[in-house]
Amino acid sequence: MNNVNSAILDANTGWIILAIFSAIWIFLGWFWGRKTKQLDDFMLAGRNVGMALGTATAMATWVTSNTTLVAPQFALQLGIWGMLGYSLGCIGLILFAPLVKRIRSLVPHGYTSGDFIRLRYGVWTWRLFLLISMCYAVGWLISMGMAGGVLIHALTGIDYQYGMTVILIICVTYTLLGGLRAVIGTDFIQTILILVGVIILAVLTISEIGFEKMHKDVLSEQPELLNLLMPAAIMFLFNNLLFGIGEIFHSNVWWSRAFAFREGVGSKAYLLAGIIWAPIPIVAGFIALSVSSLGLNVPAADMVGPMVAAKLLGFTGAVIVFIVVFSSLASSLDSLLAATSDLILQDIYRGHINPQASDEQLRRIAKIIIVLLGIITWLICLPRIATLGSLLQYLGAFVASTIWPIAAGLYLKKANSTGAFLAMLLGTLSGIWAFFSIGFYVAALVSAVVSMSIVLISMWLIPDNFEWERLNENANQLTGEKAL
Repeated sequence: MNNVNSAILDANTGWIILAIFSAIWIFLGWFWGRKTKQLDDFMLAGRNVGMALGTATAMATWVTSNTTLVAPQFALQLGIWGMLGYSLGCIGLILFAPLVKRIRSLVPHGYTSGDFIRLRYGVWTWRLFLLISMCYAVGWLISMGMAGGVLIHALTGIDYQYGMTVILIICVTYTLLGGLRAVIGTDFIQTILILVGVIILAVLTISEIGFEKMHKDVLSEQPELLNLLMPAAIMFLFNNLLFGIGEIFHSNVWWSRAFAFREGVGSKAYLLAGIIWAPIPIVAGFIALSVSSLGLNVPAADMVGPMVAAKLLGFTGAVIVFIVVFSSLASSLDSLLAATSDLILQDIYRGHINPQASDEQLRRIAKIIIVLLGIITWLICLPRIATLGSLLQYLGAFVASTIWPIAAGLYLKKANSTGAFLAMLLGTLSGIWAFFSIGFYVAALVSAVVSMSIVLISMWLIPDNFEWERLNENANQLTGEKAL
C-alpha cells in the first residue's frame, strides 16, 4: 500500500506508541496468567467474573476496530442512516441479556455455544453450526488484522503489512499468556481508554467545525448523505440490526462470557454494556460527515475516520485516535482469539478427535490453536483482500441464519433439529446470493427472513417435544465423555 498524505505522525512516533502498548499488554497478560492454573481458568476465567469487569469486557469487545473505522465508512457511503444503523448493534447486546440467564440455567457447566447446539439439536446441526461459526470467526479475525494495518498506515505511513503483523503478534502473545483472564483484565483498561478518547474526539470535532458549517457543506456537496429516504441506507438499517443480533446470538465470544460471569451478573452486564455502546458508532460516524468541510480526498472509505481525526486535530488527534482504535482492536481481537480457540478445542478437538484428553493436554492444545489462528489470520490479511465494510456485511449472511434456531432452541420445545439445520443452511446460502445479486446491505436481512420462515414452518409441520431435562442429563458429555 502506498503512503497517504494524511499521515500526521511520523513512523518513529508510531513505532514508539506500538512498543509502549506492546510492553503493557504483554506484561498484563503474563501478570494475570500467573493465576491461571486450571482449564476453567484459562478458558472461562474461573467462572467468577464480576459486574464491573463483565460490563467492561462486553462493551470493549463490541467496540471493535470496525466500530471506529467502519462506522465512519458507512456514514460516508450511506449518510445519517449509515451511522445510526451501525449503532443498532447495541440491540444485539441488549437482547442477549435475558438469554444469558436462560443459557446458564439450561447448560450450567457449558463451555461454548456449540455445546448447546449439540445437546439441543444433535450432531449434524452442531457440525453445520461449527462451520458457520468458524467462517465467521476467521472473517472477523481477518477484519481485525486488516483494521490494524489500515489504522497504522493511515496515521503514520508505516506499511500496512508491518502494522498488521505487529498488532497480531501483540494480541496473540498476551492472550497466549493469560487466556480469558488476561483478555477480560485488559478489556477493562481498554474500555476506559476508548470512552475517554471518543469523548475527546467528539468535543474537539464539534468545536473545530461546528454543526452549522458541517450541515451546510454536506448539503452543498453530498446532499444524498442527508436523505433519510435513501433506499440502500434504509435496507442497511434493518440489515445491520439483524447482523448484530446474529453476531452476538451465535458467537462463542458472547457465550463464553455467559459461562464465565458470576451467577446473576451476565444479564445486567450485557444490558449495561449495550446502553453504553450505543452512542459510540454515532460519534465515530459523525466525524466522517466533515469530509466536505475539510476538503479531504479519501482514497479508501475505511480510512476516513483516521484521516479526518488527523486532519482536524493534528498530532494530538492522531495520537488519540491511534490509542482509541488500537484499544478497540486489541479488545476484540484477543476476545475472538480466546473464544475461537475454545470452540476449536471443545467442539472439534475434544468433540471429534480426542474426547478423553486431560486438562493439561487441553491447555497445551489451546495455546497451539491460538498461535495457529494468528498465523492463518496473518497470511490471509497480507494482500488486504477487501474493504472492512464489505467483508463484514458478507459475514452477515452466515450469522443471521443462526438467530432463529438459537432463540427458538432456548425457549420453544417445538423447535427441531431438521428445521434448525435447514434454517442455517438455506439462510446462509440465500444471504450469500443476496450479497452478490442485490447488494451488501441485504445479505443478513435475507438470511434472517429465510431462516425464520423455515424454523416456524418446521415447528408447525414436524413439531418436537423437547424436554429441557435432557440438557442436564447429557451434561457429562461436556466434560470429556465421547459425544459422537
